[in-house]
Amino acid sequence: MHKKKVLCFGELLLRISPAGEENEHSDNQPMLLYMGGAEANVATALAGWEIPVKYCTVLPDNFMSKHVIDYLEYRGIYTSSILLAGDRIGIYFLERGADLKGKMVYDRERSSFSQITTGMIDWDKVFRDVSWFDFTAISPALNQNVADVCLEAVEAASRKGITISLDLNYRSRLWKYGKSPTDIMPKLASYCDVIMGNIWSANALLGIPVDENIHDKKSKEAYLAHSEQTAKAIVAQFPKCKVVANTFRFDSTQNNIRYYTCLWADNQHYFSPEYSCEGVVDRSGSGDCFMAGLIYGLYNQQPPQEVLNYATAAAFGKLQELGDATGQDVFTVKKMGKTDQVK
Repeated sequence: MHKKKVLCFGELLLRISPAGEENEHSDNQPMLLYMGGAEANVATALAGWEIPVKYCTVLPDNFMSKHVIDYLEYRGIYTSSILLAGDRIGIYFLERGADLKGKMVYDRERSSFSQITTGMIDWDKVFRDVSWFDFTAISPALNQNVADVCLEAVEAASRKGITISLDLNYRSRLWKYGKSPTDIMPKLASYCDVIMGNIWSANALLGIPVDENIHDKKSKEAYLAHSEQTAKAIVAQFPKCKVVANTFRFDSTQNNIRYYTCLWADNQHYFSPEYSCEGVVDRSGSGDCFMAGLIYGLYNQQPPQEVLNYATAAAFGKLQELGDATGQDVFTVKKMGKTDQVK
């Protein structure tokens, strides 16, 4: 019997970044190209962990899209739900280095995905072999039409009893079409069974209260206590939601990373080990890897603590990889959970 698939829905982006000195081709190729997009990153991770996964997006009907689709299939992702329409693939430019604040530029105006409208996707057909639907808050941030398609998708998934997960990715450079996140996201969140983010994105996107002075307390215990308050507030406001995950990543000026997470499930609060290291290879895609880890564990019906530990190890391991999507296999992730970087 074939397992039902996870469906990831969102915009695929191409990422361009300066080549580092360690890259052997940096002298004659000053820029490197990566496949990006949060939902594509989740799909890539899940496929690598042998979860049947397909990806739904919109790409232009040209030779570049053919190469993109070939690559996704090479990574083990089902691509039959990709639509060919519009004129271009979205791009973003990302600087390298420890401090990336303000050093990212989007070039996704009039991208194929941003021009999607309701009725373009036959959700009954797309969801025929699906038991899990994953999307992020990035898509409804693009424009009202995409937000309407997201609503169309979660309504269709909900009718079919499909588990729905949402990553509360907050992108301040988006949300430029006259609506605030709290005008759009609460309705979408009301359909979700699993919500992942942090205490600040829950505030920005869902209006969940946040202590603006939490940083002054300089206490891990205070952050974790706040995450429990946030999780309880989300579950109270959105009764369909049964699992809430919060992540915390702190980057010091010395390029030291501290990373830990927590999970609210079965009316209990679970805590991950804390990871730390000096130096990070690539910050992009770590949160996507955490989301994929959550789906991996929940899809396989693992206990909450095991789900959280795996997702946290995967996300931290991604920080040591170049590019947006992880190449870690299950063994590598589990090995990460036993390293001396764990407290």
